Amino acid sequence: MIVALIRAGILIGLAFIIFASIPLQLIAHAEGPGVYAQGAILMEQESGRVLYGKNEHQKMRIASITKIMTAILAIESGKMEETVTVSERPLQAEGSSIYLKKGEKIVLEDLVYGLMLRSGNDSAVAIAEHVGGSLEGFVYMMNEKATEIGMRNTYFSNPHGLDDHENHYSTAYDMALLTRYAMENEQYRKISGTKTHRAPQDGEKWDRIFKNKNKLLRMYEYSTGGKTGYTSRAKRTLVSTAQKEDLELIAVTLNDGNDWNDHMNLFNWAFDTYDLVSIVQKGKITGLENEAYRNKVEAARTFYYPLNEEERELVNNEITLMKPPKNGKWKNPPSPVGQLTIFLDGKDIGQIPLFIKGTYRELEEETFWGTIKNVVTKFFLITVPHG
Repeated sequence: MIVALIRAGILIGLAFIIFASIPLQLIAHAEGPGVYAQGAILMEQESGRVLYGKNEHQKMRIASITKIMTAILAIESGKMEETVTVSERPLQAEGSSIYLKKGEKIVLEDLVYGLMLRSGNDSAVAIAEHVGGSLEGFVYMMNEKATEIGMRNTYFSNPHGLDDHENHYSTAYDMALLTRYAMENEQYRKISGTKTHRAPQDGEKWDRIFKNKNKLLRMYEYSTGGKTGYTSRAKRTLVSTAQKEDLELIAVTLNDGNDWNDHMNLFNWAFDTYDLVSIVQKGKITGLENEAYRNKVEAARTFYYPLNEEERELVNNEITLMKPPKNGKWKNPPSPVGQLTIFLDGKDIGQIPLFIKGTYRELEEETFWGTIKNVVTKFFLITVPHG
């Protein structure tokens, strides 16, 4: 019993070290062009860096941008090719609709297109019932996923964003996190950026035609997708994504009567100001003097970060390595042997695991126990300034 308690105490302590060492968004974002929105954010997709923010952590109503969560859960369910039989409940949803009929059969993928392009509230309820087993079960799934993604100031009470619950809110920052997560899914990317979709209609000779309400897909050349929203209490909400060359951006505005222009202005400002820079290349790390490491250490991945011209001169890195064997030879090379930490103007912006050549086990670093192993090895590290 005592041994078990000691082990539990060690694990709790290690977990505290792990989570306390996770870097926060330390780099202050620039002023940007300014927006009319009550809450707003501009985030870079690759790094998650916040380039612009205005009340980005303020809890607010979000209206139909809620449906980004509904869409990604449907896509991740693995049921997109299944046929949904529409119940009575979707027909009771107010507001935007794709005009489902009770008892009709429709493929889940077409419901998701109707959800994202036409903002169908009836579609949201039909999706929720099919994927979650019930509306209430799906809402539980939404909040579980929000916790997983790190949406700390979000709570979902329905799958569509209507003002039928007081306890339904998020923030510009959390919605950017959700969008960044969703945009890692190729099927979501395709649906979000689709201008028009045709869906067969059960019992009818003609198809449903869904035209995307996101006007930026037609107004702005770099637009890649997004989701519109409006209720009388939330006012206009908008999530949009854009890409120019390698720089990919996410904009979120809440309660913004000038959202189309605000998003284009934010995107244009960022495209003119920032470039996505490859700071560290995956592969061999040079410049290490110790014989045990010289020409043997590799970075596990390439590190990209958006930088403006002034910031390029403020980047440096530091390598932390395990003390090598006395004879300089690794019998069973550990994984990893250290990490490379990148700094911008003295502030930590990211870390990359380092491995002896040929020993990189990619899956291990993603596991909890792999993380604990990394923390434990830090008690035996040596630090080397680099770059």
